[in-house]
This record gives sequence, C-alpha cells and structure tokens, in this order.
Amino acid sequence: MITKQNASAKYIRITWQSERGFTLIEIMVVVVILGILAAIVVPRIMDRPDQARIIKAKQDIRILESALQLYKLDNYIYPTTDQGLVALVQKPSESPEPKKWKEGGYIDRLPKDPWGNDYQYMNPGVFGPLDIFSMGADGQLGGEGINAEIGNWKLD
Repeated sequence: MITKQNASAKYIRITWQSERGFTLIEIMVVVVILGILAAIVVPRIMDRPDQARIIKAKQDIRILESALQLYKLDNYIYPTTDQGLVALVQKPSESPEPKKWKEGGYIDRLPKDPWGNDYQYMNPGVFGPLDIFSMGADGQLGGEGINAEIGNWKLD
C-alpha cells in the first residue's frame, strides 16, 4: 500500500537522482573549451595596449578641443599659448583676461596623456587655428609609430 509518506520519499529519491550535477568529464570538457578560447582571444587583446593608448589620447584631445570651443563661445577668443590648457580649469589672470569665464571651469581636470605627460597647446597653431597634441610615448617631438605626435590635426 502506498502511503503519503512513501510517495514523498520516492519523489525525493527521483528528484535527487535527476539533479546530481555535472560529471568530472563534463567539467573538464568545459575547462578545455575555455582554455582554447582564452588562447585565441588573449593574444589579440594583449597585442593592442599601444593602440589603446593612441585611441585614449585622441579621445582626450577631442574633449580638450570641445572645452576650448566652449571657452571661445563665452570669451570670444581662445586662451593664449602662455595661458595654456590650464585656462580651462582656472581663470587666467594675465592678459587677455577672459570677461565671461565660466565659474567652475570648462573641464573638471586636465588629463595627462596615456604616457603620463601633459598635453601641449599652441595658439596660433602650426596646423590650424590652435594645436592640441601629445608628444607620443617618448615625450619628445618627432618620431614614428607610438612615438609620433598625436594632435587635433590628425584625429581620423
């Protein structure tokens, strides 16, 4: 005779047997597949830190360029070379003083380039009305590859 207690015990036994989990072989197959994927993907990612730094520098330069545009909209001129990019975070005290400098500045803080150097600024610029650039990985003018300048005149 099947009682309620016997039926309950039988149900627990069937449920437990069907939910035992993965076997060691199944887990090993998953680990091997993950290892193969990592072996394929990781070298592709690890070969690109220099490219990532160049992209970061270009993004920073675009942000600085936008902040300088806002500065010019308020003050009708760009900061001078001597006032530099600092004019975006701190009101210049030397001539020409901005008349409508925005309280709080035009950018929260000045970024460093991906190699830890300050971005350079020239007004008037050599390549346009103003030049904003990083001197590259070596921190010096000239060079090729990651040592070349990254400027607002060649962001594409």
